Amino acid sequence: MTRGGDTLTIGWLYPDLMNIYGDRGNILTLCRRAEWRGVHARVLELGKGPATGIAAVDVFFFGGGQDREQSLIYDDLLESKSVHLAQAVHDGAAVLAVCGGYQLLGHYYQTATGERLPGIGLLDVHTDAGHRRCIGDVVVEADASLGLRQPTLVGFENHSGRTFLGQGLRPLGRVLRGSGNNGEDGTEGVAHGNLFGTYLHGSLLPKNPHLADLILERALCRRLEPLDDTLELAAHDRIRQRELAPGRR
Repeated sequence: MTRGGDTLTIGWLYPDLMNIYGDRGNILTLCRRAEWRGVHARVLELGKGPATGIAAVDVFFFGGGQDREQSLIYDDLLESKSVHLAQAVHDGAAVLAVCGGYQLLGHYYQTATGERLPGIGLLDVHTDAGHRRCIGDVVVEADASLGLRQPTLVGFENHSGRTFLGQGLRPLGRVLRGSGNNGEDGTEGVAHGNLFGTYLHGSLLPKNPHLADLILERALCRRLEPLDDTLELAAHDRIRQRELAPGRR
């Protein structure tokens, strides 16, 4: 299919089950930032069942959920969505996956009880349940390859999963404050082609308009004129400065 027109179709995967910690704000941000530039935005909710209309999606959003919610959707993800999602990505669609959605794009998520939930393998990552939850504000130095005009990303993490990237995968960035992917290697998220995975809730995109625009540009296949992000970046800077202040633990 041809991408890059004047309509943006956002595919929201499992909105009824994978939608915690304010992740819906990412959908609203993508819609508004497209519409402010004269691009009509529509949201296609992709719940359990046939993947009707999935080929028309420009950018997918896959939000977070607890172990229970992930177990409720993973059969459907594998059987009804995985092939179509892989084809859409091959055709140029972008994906933003947060927390549980991020985990299920990898090879597997192993729960605290030892159950291994298979992912769809779009990303060379795997996740194991940890014994301690990672909770709190996060500040990330964005990977330079992304070319973001603002060098940092901020958000809120609340997860016990420990995600490890395969060899050669670049993270979304390096942790300056917080735990990130696993609390061990200093990485947060992943950025691979048009695929973006992260543990940052809060919501992520309202406080990081520079990342929202990168995802939109990838989805629409064109550069976008900048917007006045004074208020958004003021919120971003307030969190960054607070969390990186000397003596902050």
